[in-house]
Amino acid sequence: MISPTPNMIAEKAGPVGKLIFNKPAKRNATSSDMWEAIPVIIDEFEKDPAIRVVVVTGAGDQAFVSGADISEFEKARSTPEQVAHYDKIGEIANARLSKCSKPTIARIRGFCVGGGVAVSLTCDIRIASDNCKFGVPAARLGLGYRAAGIKTLMDVVGPAYAKEIFFTGRMFSAEEALGMGLINRVVPDAELDAYVDDYCKRIGENAPLTMHAAKRTIEELTRLDGKPDFGRTTALVKECFASEDYIEGRRAFMEKRNPQFEGR
Repeated sequence: MISPTPNMIAEKAGPVGKLIFNKPAKRNATSSDMWEAIPVIIDEFEKDPAIRVVVVTGAGDQAFVSGADISEFEKARSTPEQVAHYDKIGEIANARLSKCSKPTIARIRGFCVGGGVAVSLTCDIRIASDNCKFGVPAARLGLGYRAAGIKTLMDVVGPAYAKEIFFTGRMFSAEEALGMGLINRVVPDAELDAYVDDYCKRIGENAPLTMHAAKRTIEELTRLDGKPDFGRTTALVKECFASEDYIEGRRAFMEKRNPQFEGR
């Protein structure tokens, strides 16, 4: 699969689509071309019915994403207009990741900083190696974070930890991140790939419509405006019960075999 930029890699392996931040020499620091590539790649994964789960990760072993490429700021974020454009493409990319109809897993190794934390929070599940470091150093750079971004973090870790992360600007260990609820699992570094592969296998075997319904329902229940669309969630549940997968799931249970779901 071709990515619009060599700084982002898109791969397909069976039921897994991999979106890889590919700037290891700069610890996968993000640049404009990377943000612009993300919606293109996610669109391709969503169109492919063979892809059941998307893994988001960073190239190399030093970082998931270490934040924005500050060396780009002088030419890309030095005027109000440039800042607005850069923020917009980043917002679109993160929204596209968050709205992905398929389950997403952030596979985190090494540094996960600033924008890297934001990217990880767009994913449904965050699995990290025990050598990870997390932080949002905005207060050390004079950056401001929009309400939507802070709300996303706050929904995951709560107001008290969100304040600690922003106020201190310090780095947190994987164990601290786990304790805050920032990540779902911590595994030994040598076991990270096998662990993520196992999660992908489990998810890939489950009913796509059920997972989609759960994902969208949680999305509605955590809306920024606090006004869930219960009509939408009810329709998603009805779609599950009216599906061929529901019939297959019942039959497989009665026949004591593994179901073969098709997402319809």
